[in-house]
Amino acid sequence: MRVLVTGGAGFIGSHVVDALRAHGHDPVVYDVRHDPASDVRDPVALARALAGVGAVCHQAAMVGLGDGVADAADYVSRNDLGTAVLLTAMAEADVRHLVLAGSMVVYGEGRYVCPDHGVVRPGPRAAADLAAGRFEPPCPRCGKDLAPGLVGEDAPADPRNVYAATKLAQEHLSAAWARATGGSAVALRYHNVYGPRMPRDTPYAGVASFFRSALARGESPRVFEDGGQRRDFVHVRDVAAANVLALEGAAAPGALTVYNTGSGEPRTVGELAHALSAAHGGPAPVVTGEFRLGDVRHITADSSRLRGALGWRPRVDFTTGMREFAAAGMRG
Repeated sequence: MRVLVTGGAGFIGSHVVDALRAHGHDPVVYDVRHDPASDVRDPVALARALAGVGAVCHQAAMVGLGDGVADAADYVSRNDLGTAVLLTAMAEADVRHLVLAGSMVVYGEGRYVCPDHGVVRPGPRAAADLAAGRFEPPCPRCGKDLAPGLVGEDAPADPRNVYAATKLAQEHLSAAWARATGGSAVALRYHNVYGPRMPRDTPYAGVASFFRSALARGESPRVFEDGGQRRDFVHVRDVAAANVLALEGAAAPGALTVYNTGSGEPRTVGELAHALSAAHGGPAPVVTGEFRLGDVRHITADSSRLRGALGWRPRVDFTTGMREFAAAGMRG
């Protein structure tokens, strides 16, 4: 099948292109890095690119926490306006299958259980608490300590920064497109993706990129808070494989299907830093106690729906992945 991959020259997109080609598909790269005219906000360029295409893997996006609301217009333009223009072009070209790069950030904080009140949803953490080193969110009803767990796809969305809001809007737009056209849409809510070709540290990079870039400079990774933040680090090749399965699998027409895409192995940010430092042979991490407002404490995935529906299994374990990532090249 001929598949248009928006963002196909980027970190995740380039691996999706490789995986599609390895499975006998014909990926078409649509990316401003590859061709400055390949902007998802350009309906004329999209119409040309969609000729003969049977499906779209939409990876193009502005990612990361960014800078508060100062760059909100850029996020909305690139992520939401871009998605709307793409979906309009797909409808006009009668392309009926979409795989969307979603994100776990739509959940806000992850799943928490209070010993007295069961499953609860703590609000955003207060700056005063973070500054005092109180990093764990308390029960919003009684203030007791909470036990973090795995978040499922049916958890309510609670985006807590501009990027998260735009990723949720992408899902809503995709669902509306599917209903209007009878097309099928699959959103893969990526957790913390890492691996070869990851971009170097920028305001929009992930924590794995920051740590790996520090080690490349001969510096210690700087771990915020106390390093106890739980995340799900999933290898980029496993994410690419999930895209292929989502493309090839039977999806419900006229609807959006959502799948968490994570390794299923919760790890702390501190564990990540130590594993990378050890694999790289660099200096040990430094726990700074610093924090960023808008960061969540724990967010880890329940990816059992993806495993059950599409037969997906992550193939790269954490230790192997860290060794490879420590030696892999990064992009500027």
